[in-house]
Amino acid sequence: MKIKGVCRRCGRDVFAEQIIASGGRCPWDGEPFSADYAVVLVDALRAAEEAGTTLEVVLEQVASLQPEFTIDEASVTGGLAASIARLSANLIRQG
Repeated sequence: MKIKGVCRRCGRDVFAEQIIASGGRCPWDGEPFSADYAVVLVDALRAAEEAGTTLEVVLEQVASLQPEFTIDEASVTGGLAASIARLSANLIRQG
């Protein structure tokens, strides 16, 4: 999974892999996204991408089995949507 976001300062798109590679800094303006918790942020983003990829793969495996049940979408995405909404709150855009 490739997680994409927007820098609140410069307004440019940024991928989690760019944040990881830069040690928790914006690849465009060089400022830290979380100065006091850069290591935690980098580790969490790495884990989120890995977990997302795993979830995508296993759900595709389940779907390919064509089981006699459905999955309630909100049971999978509800918590994710809430976390993303918290991250998106008060997004500052320049320009």
